[in-house]
Amino acid sequence: MVEGYSPRKEGKQMKRYYLAYGSNLNVTQMRFRCPTARVVGTAVIEDYELLFKGSKSGSYLTIEPKEGAKVPVAVWSVEEEDEAALDRYEGFPTFYYKKEMQIVVTGIKSKKERLRDAFVYIMHEDRPFGIPTWNYVQTCITGYNTFKFDQSLLMNAIRKSRKELGI
Repeated sequence: MVEGYSPRKEGKQMKRYYLAYGSNLNVTQMRFRCPTARVVGTAVIEDYELLFKGSKSGSYLTIEPKEGAKVPVAVWSVEEEDEAALDRYEGFPTFYYKKEMQIVVTGIKSKKERLRDAFVYIMHEDRPFGIPTWNYVQTCITGYNTFKFDQSLLMNAIRKSRKELGI
């Protein structure tokens, strides 16, 4: 699928699936930013790890390939307007780019597993490691608690940044 492409069917907008692993796990924040987005399930991105990277203005979560690592994600159904709002928030395409992937989604209510095409935002890999603000980490922790994800993945990402930065 083409980056940024929003498919349409018979003049109707089709929903796309978005994989959230950072601050967009925060349901309250997502309802504000993307009012028509709906959580449809959770999934795990295999062979990727969480990292805190960024710029002089701040450090944020991203994912990068790492064999054997796993990143839990919430899966959101988004409409075209939601995706446009996410593009703005994520600084697409300058700060983050989009990657399309197929992923097994476990439904929130049914717990049924389905293979879905989805997109995820990934920060450009040349960005330096950094230490996030406590406020950003708290926003992510709120999301991790909502979806019952293992918070140690966030703490490990902070430890890795500290190690890379010699702190």
